[in-house]
Amino acid sequence: GGGGGVAMAEGEGLLSVDYEVSGRVQGVFFRKYTQKEAKRLGLVGWVQNTSHGTVQGQIQGPAARVREMQEWLRKIGSPQSCISQAEFINEKKIVALEHQDFKILQ
Repeated sequence: GGGGGVAMAEGEGLLSVDYEVSGRVQGVFFRKYTQKEAKRLGLVGWVQNTSHGTVQGQIQGPAARVREMQEWLRKIGSPQSCISQAEFINEKKIVALEHQDFKILQ
């Protein structure tokens, strides 16, 4: 790194993080609600069911919004879901979004 340039305020900039949510999260419209919440927050990425009964995906966007989405995935989810655990891995700062929108993958 070098000096100079304007330092960005804390919490600014873009983040990318992978997530996996365990519990009763399949068959309860979890993916649909996750997409709806991500779009509301202006995030991009994807969500899909896994073969072992969890939901996983990736979220990208402004750091503060990503944090909000993490809280949502950890505590709220869809109305009928029952979240036992939400794990977040591979968190990194990115310079540009790698997705056009937020997709539900099969």
